[in-house]
Amino acid sequence: MLVDHGVVIRRHELSDTEWEFVRPLLPESSRGRKRLDDRRILNGIVWKFRTGTAWRDVPERYGPWATLHTRLRRWAADGTFDRMLRTAQAEADAAGDVEWLVSVDSTIVRAHQHAAGARKGGPATRPWAGPGAA
Repeated sequence: MLVDHGVVIRRHELSDTEWEFVRPLLPESSRGRKRLDDRRILNGIVWKFRTGTAWRDVPERYGPWATLHTRLRRWAADGTFDRMLRTAQAEADAAGDVEWLVSVDSTIVRAHQHAAGARKGGPATRPWAGPGAA
């Protein structure tokens, strides 16, 4: 467990600093009934992927597993996670924490057909094959 600003944070949950980073990037819901707290849901999603468990095994403190799964799919479809990644990359790049060195190798090695085990002179008969084998 971690203590962040006097609050005990479980191992697989977002710290206050992490939450303050992602909170403004989450979409707001303006329709229907009041939905479950986004931090609680996101903590459940993070818990599921960090532990590798099945959706149905996510602890109830994060809310119903179906709600977590639905919110994950909705946020993935509307680009929320892409927005989080782009923002994190931009902030890390601005702070000088990202090195954008890319190495591309376009080596081509050509091999003759015989190098791959092809027989010279066409098909050969196999002595172990039965009658009529070519």
